[in-house]
Amino acid sequence: MKSRTNHPIAVWSTAALTALVISLTPVGSYAAYAQTVTEVKGTVSTPASASTAAAPGRNTTVPPLSEASKQSTRPNVLVIGTGGTIAGQSTDATSFQSYRAGTLAIEDMVGELPNKDKVADVTALQFGNSGSSAYTMEDLYDLSLTVDKALETYDSVVVTTGTDTMEEIAYFLDLTVQSDKPVVITGAMRPWTVIGSDAQANLYNAIKLAGSGRTASFGTVLMLNDTIHLARGVTKTNDYRTDTFETPMLGAVGYIDEENIRIYRAPLRATKADGEGKPVFDLSKISKADLAKVEIAVSYQQAGGGAIKGFVADGAKGIVTAGTGAGGISREMSAARKEAIEKGVVFVTTTRTGSGSVYGGGEGIISGDNLSPQQARILLLLSLSFTDDFNTIKGWFETYGTPEV
Repeated sequence: MKSRTNHPIAVWSTAALTALVISLTPVGSYAAYAQTVTEVKGTVSTPASASTAAAPGRNTTVPPLSEASKQSTRPNVLVIGTGGTIAGQSTDATSFQSYRAGTLAIEDMVGELPNKDKVADVTALQFGNSGSSAYTMEDLYDLSLTVDKALETYDSVVVTTGTDTMEEIAYFLDLTVQSDKPVVITGAMRPWTVIGSDAQANLYNAIKLAGSGRTASFGTVLMLNDTIHLARGVTKTNDYRTDTFETPMLGAVGYIDEENIRIYRAPLRATKADGEGKPVFDLSKISKADLAKVEIAVSYQQAGGGAIKGFVADGAKGIVTAGTGAGGISREMSAARKEAIEKGVVFVTTTRTGSGSVYGGGEGIISGDNLSPQQARILLLLSLSFTDDFNTIKGWFETYGTPEV
């Protein structure tokens, strides 16, 4: 436990709490199909019973390796299912956008994959079965520790999630999982049960990549659409297209072409000696109660300062500004930021443009370099969960947040 003034448990907005309450089916179950969130053409509707339904528990019990797996020469891969479109059940085989996300059990999905025994011995764990945005930071805390626990036994881990907040979940894991073994996150833009779904290919290729060991010491990587991205910098660019994930400025790190796994560049941490690239954010050293509340304020034409003031009043310890151009914010937002800094709130500057570096920081302000606002929030949240010292946090943004060669 760190020595500092304790941060309050994260305070969630009504929308976030609603998303949590309407979390989808009970873990690994087809039976409660009717209680899942229905995603229809990009919208989420709440079943009538959802308002009184409790959020499902998260299964963090890592299954032991079978005796057969222990004797096998193939790599042992654990697939951790969390729901999302990849586990979606469509109304019919051509309903690409009308389906229930987080419905199918990950064990059944893995069981349906052909020829997986050619690349790995695969075991499944149903951590949860929800849309990605339904998971709280406390859930991600549990997920990260579960991944690390699994990697004590398994050779690698695949995590399946919804794509809406996949880039945030991936970056959280990238910054917190302590093992150097491969962690691959995947999902799908079309549900499992439609014709032409990308779900099966993405899951198979993620297992293949994880089992290959090619991304050891890379941290968490994404594998969708035959393309491999580092967690840091990746973003979802389209709400429907299967090639939605891109890494602006830097690009993908590799591709899977049938049997060929091609890696063209590596992150800085992969070039360091064993242990030197390990993330500083070891969640086993803090509790969920230490997780800081951090928000994002977007600037626009004549933007007011009310959002920043409201976030501060609501207990935010840090705020990321998504500014215009290279990080600029309005006069009113700037005034509100100055007041907040005087109260001890830490700010990180980013751009709303989708790519590009930003202005340098200032008193109480840290430059987010080319991190997206949502990924800068993850890094600031973790930083404030471990320390209140501004210079330490600034140093983490200049190293972990900006891993220059």
